[in-house]
Amino acid sequence: MNEKFLINIEIAGKKYPLTIDRQEEEIMRAAAMQLNSKLLQYRQHFNSKLDVKDLLAMVAFQLSLENLRMEKRNDTGPFVDAIKRLTGDVEACLNA
Repeated sequence: MNEKFLINIEIAGKKYPLTIDRQEEEIMRAAAMQLNSKLLQYRQHFNSKLDVKDLLAMVAFQLSLENLRMEKRNDTGPFVDAIKRLTGDVEACLNA
């Protein structure tokens, strides 16, 4: 049973109320912590010369890039094709 409840997530100093499943709380809070940590890194790198919106855009871009790299790295398509090819070869040998 998925029990829903309200949590407040703080991002860049602003609180956002979210209604979530209880089992998602840990990952939601970890995501907010990761975002705030990366935001702080950019703030320190640019000595707070950039607006928060610009910093958040840079963090979003970085996280999106990391996500796309992980998706590409986890592409199982070539393995599925190889298994199908090998299965066909085994079946051909068994039927011969």
